[in-house]
Amino acid sequence: MTSTAVVIGATGGIGGAIARELKGGGRYDRLVALCRSGNSVDGFEAGTIDVEDEETVQRAAAQVGEADLVIVATGLLHGDGYGPEKTYRSLSEEGLARAFQVNAIGPALVAKHFLPLLRREGRSVFAALSARVGSIADNRLGGWYGYRASKAALNQLIRTLAIEHRRKFPNSLCVALHPGTVDTALSKPFQSNVAEDKLFSAAYAARQLLTVIDGLDPEQTGRIFAWDGQEIEP
Repeated sequence: MTSTAVVIGATGGIGGAIARELKGGGRYDRLVALCRSGNSVDGFEAGTIDVEDEETVQRAAAQVGEADLVIVATGLLHGDGYGPEKTYRSLSEEGLARAFQVNAIGPALVAKHFLPLLRREGRSVFAALSARVGSIADNRLGGWYGYRASKAALNQLIRTLAIEHRRKFPNSLCVALHPGTVDTALSKPFQSNVAEDKLFSAAYAARQLLTVIDGLDPEQTGRIFAWDGQEIEP
């Protein structure tokens, strides 16, 4: 039986590092890297996906077929005319819609088409990168309205997806993961106040996240976990 791992957003900082770790681990017979450009990743079967375009998500799912591990490593913190708002005075309909489209709606559409692909026999995992700032309980600083709210929405979507998915896939997990602050283009403008020991390399974050995934039990589906394996309160 061929085992398959899929990385969506495989040319991004964390997604690329996850892909490299998966390749080096040698645990999966088939590795699939999906991204908007369709660029290949060494050792991976390449494919095109745009989480803002459901038609491409559906086509990518048809390409993949059955899977054991699906990781959604896409996200938007800044760029394309959007940046985290420091005050409510900076809120805009366009900015909020953009954040929700990429950080919540996109992964939800991926789940719609990829959750049915997870293998029924044995353990399988669907994981999406979230963020600690999406925790409502942990919000003590305010700001970053669109990013916080869209990641909170993602966490709720993951929880709801997990409840439904488990009814037919009892050995499957659907979880959200917080990678920490990782030295990538996504976090680059916001690293000045991050302690040196709290700024992780992409390779380190990828290893930690895959270790967390490996240690999870199906009973833990629907939850949010940080890079160190600690559960994050919604």
